Amino acid sequence: MPQLIKSGAVTEDRWTLLREPAAALPSSPVIVPLATWLGARAELASRADVGVWLAPTDDPALLAADIAALPVIAVDFPRFADGRGYSIARLLRDRHEYKGELRAVGDIARDQLYFLHQVGFDAFVLREGKDAQDALASLRDFTDGYQATARRTPWFRRSGVAAPVAVTES
Repeated sequence: MPQLIKSGAVTEDRWTLLREPAAALPSSPVIVPLATWLGARAELASRADVGVWLAPTDDPALLAADIAALPVIAVDFPRFADGRGYSIARLLRDRHEYKGELRAVGDIARDQLYFLHQVGFDAFVLREGKDAQDALASLRDFTDGYQATARRTPWFRRSGVAAPVAVTES
C-alpha cells in the first residue's frame, strides 16, 4: 500500500485514486475524478467510501451541494510549479466549509507540505520516490508567520498579544 501523510503522521493509504474514468469502480474506498462524480452522483453518493479529486481547472463550487457527504476530496498538482490547487483548497475550506479530509496528490514534494497545510490540506501523497518520514518533518519548518491562513491568525490580528519588538543599538 502507498504511504500517506495524514494528520501529522505517516500511515498506509487505504484509498485508490482513479486517474481515468472506469467502467466499474472497485468495492474498496475510491477517489474518482469530478466528471465521474457528476455523471453518477446518485449512485456514488449512496456509498460512504467514495471521494472526489479535482484537477486544477475544476471548479470546487460544483461540489457545493455534496460537500458534507464527501469523506475525502483530493486536489491534483500535476506539476510542482502549478499552484492553482492552493486556491482550490482555500475555497473548499473557507467558502464551502469542507470539514473532511483534504488531500494533496500529484507532484507533491517536501518543500510544499508546510504551505499546503496552511491553506487547509491535512493529507499528502508524495510523488514517487520521496520519503514520507523525511517530508513529515517539514510540517514543523516554521513556528509562526505573518500571513493569515486557513490554520492561523497573523500576529497583528491577535488580540492581547504584543508583536515582538526589534531592539536596535544606537
